[in-house]
Amino acid sequence: MISTVTMKWDGKALELIDQRKLPQTEEYVRCTTSDCVAAAIKDMVVRGAPAIGAAAAFGYVIGAMENSKNLTEERMNAIKGKLAKTRPTAVNLFWALDRMHSKFISLKGKPDFMIDKLNQEAEKIAVEDIEVNKKMGEYGQTLLSNDATVITHCNAGALATVDYGTALGMIHAAVDHGKHLSAYVDETRPYLQGARLTAWELMKLGVKTTLICDNMAGWVMKTKKIDAVIVGADRIAANGDVANKIGTYSLALLAKRHNVKFYVVAPLSTIDVKIKSGLEIPIEERAHDEVTSIRGVKIAPENVGVYNPAFDVTDSDLIDAIITERGMLTYPYETKIANIVKGGAVH
Repeated sequence: MISTVTMKWDGKALELIDQRKLPQTEEYVRCTTSDCVAAAIKDMVVRGAPAIGAAAAFGYVIGAMENSKNLTEERMNAIKGKLAKTRPTAVNLFWALDRMHSKFISLKGKPDFMIDKLNQEAEKIAVEDIEVNKKMGEYGQTLLSNDATVITHCNAGALATVDYGTALGMIHAAVDHGKHLSAYVDETRPYLQGARLTAWELMKLGVKTTLICDNMAGWVMKTKKIDAVIVGADRIAANGDVANKIGTYSLALLAKRHNVKFYVVAPLSTIDVKIKSGLEIPIEERAHDEVTSIRGVKIAPENVGVYNPAFDVTDSDLIDAIITERGMLTYPYETKIANIVKGGAVH
């Protein structure tokens, strides 16, 4: 059984808070089919790489239940494929599905037994995510002074994970240690995850929160005392290049110009050693109306051309540290990433 703000799982149905409607409305979407879970991921009912991975794991279990009378590898391959097609950039999705499918292939026995074991594996993924986030928070908070002021981008809090958060988990841990932080929150166009979700979460934590438009970040760095930019990640390449919400790369360049530390907080499951550099990371492009409209209200001329990449890639040499559940990595990253992924020590 899993019950957090982001998701609730009772062994049969997955309930996901509809992040498209926050903060005005707290409403859950209840999924009892794998099609529903796939749609929830694709349509951004649930978002954030770790949360997507956990939701997909539960979707895989539901898929097994749907096929309980003929639980074959072929059918589960189809379930895995359907869920994998929902979002191309966040590697946690594929990591979780690979883990679930490997578990399925290893199982022998009656369908009820196999589904029970798959359910245990999915719940394990969810519980591990919370534990990992808290470990990353503990490592990361040591980088923040008692009165630090940070800039965040997009949403990498409890809503982007099963609970606690990655980038916001670092802030959460600092607050738990009695530190008094202030945060400037990028609105994060076009989906406004910062304005709608991050500001909401930080205010609940008691953090002094100031919302800014994305194009104000450079001026804030120049005129205010900013100690760090803290972001999450959707995929990290073997060389340390980081794919994250569009606008992250711009923030990294601004941080370098203004001598502001730039930190990425992400679990090892976000690292994709099969991808050598950011040039190989697939970048999802989303619907044009996300840019031309806000909450259904048109803001642009009809038939205007639109480019809407959901993510960008930040070069590894712009990142001061990548904070994982096993410790903090610093540039250059390639050898360190290869070592930590294999279970080696952090140097």
